[in-house]
Order: sequence, then structure tokens, then C-alpha cells
Amino acid sequence: MLELAILGFLYDASLHGYELRKRITALTGHVRPVAESTLYPAIKRLEKAGLLARETQPGVVAAPRHVLTLTPDGRQELRERLAAPARGDITDENRWFTLLAFLRHLDDEEAQAAVLRRRLEFLEEPASFFYDGERPLSAEELDDPFRRGILTIARATSKAELAWLRTTLTSLGGGGR
Repeated sequence: MLELAILGFLYDASLHGYELRKRITALTGHVRPVAESTLYPAIKRLEKAGLLARETQPGVVAAPRHVLTLTPDGRQELRERLAAPARGDITDENRWFTLLAFLRHLDDEEAQAAVLRRRLEFLEEPASFFYDGERPLSAEELDDPFRRGILTIARATSKAELAWLRTTLTSLGGGGR
């Protein structure tokens, strides 16, 4: 997801590493803070793959800065990753939010709708954080107020997301079921 975030933010504008790190941290940092020791190797991998370019620009007050720009191959790579996300990108909420933050860069509304339908199908599957054997437990079945709280909050969040997904799919012409 770090690479997707790098590609997504650079699709919007050329940025230097510090600004890129701030934007990624704002999107995902509360859950997964981005360390320089993680970000810069990812940037180097993407640069080596020809997906982004680095240009040195004079600093205004400090030393020269390296500004990162997405290449045409990088733009295509982002669109391909958005069009065909892994199952974990659909099912993991934090990865989903990162994907969703850049889905607008996928120009084809039907392709956008296909990704949203995958998330809708996932959310419509019976699930819980707690089980009795193979059977998912509901909040009402739990005596533990804290676990009941987790399920109550998750239910409200899912309900809001399901409504948003259906409305958005209808507006994209993808059918909101």
C-alpha cells in the first residue's frame, strides 16, 4: 500500500520526499506511521522500475531538494493497480481506504464500479470479529461490553459504507443493488 500511496500522491503533483511522507502519514499514519527507512527504499524501487523520476532543485532556505515526478509508466502502473486490487486491498479497511483515496485516477467508470462492487460483496458476507465455531456472533449475543462495543461500532460503520457504496454505484451506472 505504501507504493500505491506514493504513486497516487505523485499522480496528483510532483513532490519532494518530505512532503510526500507528510501526505502519506496524513492518510495512513494514524494506523501505520511511515518511517524514512521504509519510504525511501520504496521510492528507490519505484525509481529503479522507471515508475518515477527524481530531479534535484535548489532549496529555498536549505540544501537542494529531490523532487519526485511520476513517469508515464508510473501513471499506467497506478491505474493497473487500482483496476485489479488484491483481495486484501478490498478486505482490509486501512488498505481499502488507501485504494479508495486514489480510485478517481482510474478513468473508466465501469472499472471503478467493478472495484466498488468487490467491496460491496465483501461487506455483504456474514462476518464478525468473534465466532462460536464457524458461526459469526452478533453484538447482542455477547456479554462482554467491550466486544459488544466493537461489533456495534463495526455494524454502524458497515451500514454507512454500504449506503455510500450503493449510492455511488448507482451514480456510476454500476447498479447499487
